[in-house]
This record gives sequence, C-alpha cells and structure tokens, in this order.
Amino acid sequence: MQFKINGKAVELDVETDMPLLWALRDELGLTGTKYGCGVAQCGACTVLLDGEPVRSCTLPVSAAIGRKVTTIEGLGGKSALQKAWIEKQVPQCGYCQSGMLMAATALLARKPRPTDADIDASITNLCRCGTYPRIKSAIKAAAKL
Repeated sequence: MQFKINGKAVELDVETDMPLLWALRDELGLTGTKYGCGVAQCGACTVLLDGEPVRSCTLPVSAAIGRKVTTIEGLGGKSALQKAWIEKQVPQCGYCQSGMLMAATALLARKPRPTDADIDASITNLCRCGTYPRIKSAIKAAAKL
C-alpha cells in the first residue's frame, strides 16, 4: 500500500483492514496521534486525509491508499495555531491535543475566519479537562479574529 504521510511517500505491507492509527503508530513510529476510545467518538486519533479531519482509530489503512495523510508531526510545531495553543495555555493533561489541533487546522484551512458557530460545529473532539473556551480562544487568535 502506498500513500503520502506528512509529504513523504511511504509503502506499508500490512493488512488492508488495519486501522490507520495502528499503521501510523506501530508501523511508522508516528506516535503523536493518540488512541482514545477506539470507536471514533473522542477524536484523540484525528488526522487529516486529503485535508479533511478523520478519526484514524476506525478508518482502515486501505482508505489512505493514494491519498495524503497529515499527522500532528506534519505540522512541524511552528504553525500559527500551535503558537496560539501555547499562548492561550490550551493544554492541561494534553492527551487530546494532537487530535484537537488537527481538527482545528482543517477548520482554519476551510474557513480562515470561523465564527463561534463554525468552531462549535467543526470541533467535535472531546477534552476531559474541559479547555473548550481556551481552544476557541486559540483558534480565534490563530485566525486573527
């Protein structure tokens, strides 16, 4: 199976129904994407597939064939959103953060000036620490609203 991860072409010899999450973590060593619930509800495993957020814990790796996958490692730690995340002190425990950042990255790519309603509709990831106001503030800061 061939696809691009973070701009780099990769080939994997794994079962086609292996969840993309496990291919990323176990086969490619990209451990920034987290396992949360395993049923695509919490969003800790969110990555971008051709720029759209997907939950990688239930998505078969075969769905990525010939497509572009971006993980938290692909953001490089230097995006305006990541800087705003730190400035607004979003993380508490930090476990959901990579998935949250990927969902927010997709939102800002699609809507550079999101409204509160846009943010609420797009960020469906769960944060057990409850940092939703900080998340919204960081998204707005990155969008320069």
